[in-house]
Amino acid sequence: MIRIRVNGRGGQGAVTLAHILCASATYDGRFGQSCQGIAIERRGAPIEAYGRIDDRPIAERGMIPEPDYVIVIDPMVYRAVNVEAGLKDSGELIVNSPKDLGFKHKSTYLDATSIALKVVKRPITNTVMLGAFIAATDLLSIDSVEKGARFILSRKSPQKTVDINIKAIRAGYEELKH
Repeated sequence: MIRIRVNGRGGQGAVTLAHILCASATYDGRFGQSCQGIAIERRGAPIEAYGRIDDRPIAERGMIPEPDYVIVIDPMVYRAVNVEAGLKDSGELIVNSPKDLGFKHKSTYLDATSIALKVVKRPITNTVMLGAFIAATDLLSIDSVEKGARFILSRKSPQKTVDINIKAIRAGYEELKH
């Protein structure tokens, strides 16, 4: 089983990223399970979301104390929480930052904020970071992630918002694939 933790701040879409990621697994014939960390939900407060992906049904629930991957969608959240906490020795971080932040684990960096400002017109980086995560890990296909995003986002968002977020996923993916 692949275990993923998403670190961000309330209102930045960490939970949505985890939901899209895990829904996308089904389009690749896999199983996904996502949940939100236990925290006081307040805009701007550090939060965690979790995702699990496996080839078999997933019975495990709740927090992920030892993730394989950590996605950091807010470049400053690492000052408030230890984003490497519990990360397996072989684990990897995918970080929204234009520069190396000096983590001990293998890290992939992407200036997702700049990309989000161009594509989404707001500094909301969750979908850009989702695309970057897929490019960095090849865990799922980009086509499945786009389908998963359409499925999750279309439940609460107008089509225009869904389309913009699909573009943001693709932009994050393309940035790391080049």
